[in-house]
Amino acid sequence: MKLRQMIFAAAACASFAFGNAASAHDLGFAGLLSKGNKGEMPALTLASGKPVSATGSITLESGKYYEMEIIGDGSAELALSGSGFFRAIWVDEVVVNDLEIRPIGIDSIEFDDAGEMEIGFIAIKPGTYRLSIPGSRGETQGVNITIK
Repeated sequence: MKLRQMIFAAAACASFAFGNAASAHDLGFAGLLSKGNKGEMPALTLASGKPVSATGSITLESGKYYEMEIIGDGSAELALSGSGFFRAIWVDEVVVNDLEIRPIGIDSIEFDDAGEMEIGFIAIKPGTYRLSIPGSRGETQGVNITIK
């Protein structure tokens, strides 16, 4: 009797495993880093006396993956800070001159010369945050980013 029960249990397990494998295969890729979970974000500019963002404010969705492109024109040594924003996201990677950096966190970034940087991240914590050039006073010298 025990042998019959063991065979039945093995057959049931195999049926369950193969049935789930087939249905999982039909679902495609999943996860936060998947291509279908990517949102769009306008580029930010660090240039002396010019607006950081053409839009003034940006809205992101919590749980979506974004790539923030930051372009420095080299007209001045400029930084972009926003510790609240950087703590509300999970940074996947920072790419500078085709070099990929995977940091635990960021507080601010700085451009000493002209160049480009791309920060890949997942928006996590809802709220409104400000990225701005430290010491600047003008409203255009930063950008408000809302995570919904």
